[in-house]
Amino acid sequence: MPLPYPPFDVEVTTPRLTLRAATDDRLERLLPIVREGIVGDDELPFDDPISHYEPSPTREWRWLRGVWSARARVEPTWWRLSFVVDVEGVLVGMQDLIAEDFPTFGAVTTYSWLAPDARGQGIGREMRSAILQLAFAGFGAREASSDAFLDNHASNAISRALGYEENGLDWATRRGQPFQLQRWVLSRDRWETTQQRAVTLSGVDACLPVLGLA
Repeated sequence: MPLPYPPFDVEVTTPRLTLRAATDDRLERLLPIVREGIVGDDELPFDDPISHYEPSPTREWRWLRGVWSARARVEPTWWRLSFVVDVEGVLVGMQDLIAEDFPTFGAVTTYSWLAPDARGQGIGREMRSAILQLAFAGFGAREASSDAFLDNHASNAISRALGYEENGLDWATRRGQPFQLQRWVLSRDRWETTQQRAVTLSGVDACLPVLGLA
């Protein structure tokens, strides 16, 4: 039976994983990972403000409020769809898709994180590829952007491998200190040459009116 809120029915399935809507029951299953911490003291992958740099339990509270706040704002002028990453029934991270005035611009950006013990296995690349399939094939996006600090080699490598092109540098702070970001952009034409074919989308059509696409 469909859920009463169409974005909760959207799923993206690849050979290795499924992106499922970040409903409260799934957030509860991810909570132990967030509580334990997804970054160490010497890791600074995210720009400010971000809940993952906070001490527990403030970290968990801010993380949950952030997901709930984004969910409440979803409308044609701005939306952020949050998904949990399900690998054989185990939730290992999150993958978000974000857009501003998507009906006009057709542009999206992405955000993600993975549990420390799920890294280095190709999951990060596959979950990004999956969310791009939703953006381009499901929602008809024109382009997707991403950015990462220059020393975030894993994220930058994923962007490069998926066909993104360098799009200049920018600045952001992490824990209050300025660092340079590498910006990336992926056009629809480039995506069509690199997309992963074995991806299944479901629940997309019912979600389109919520995003102003029908």
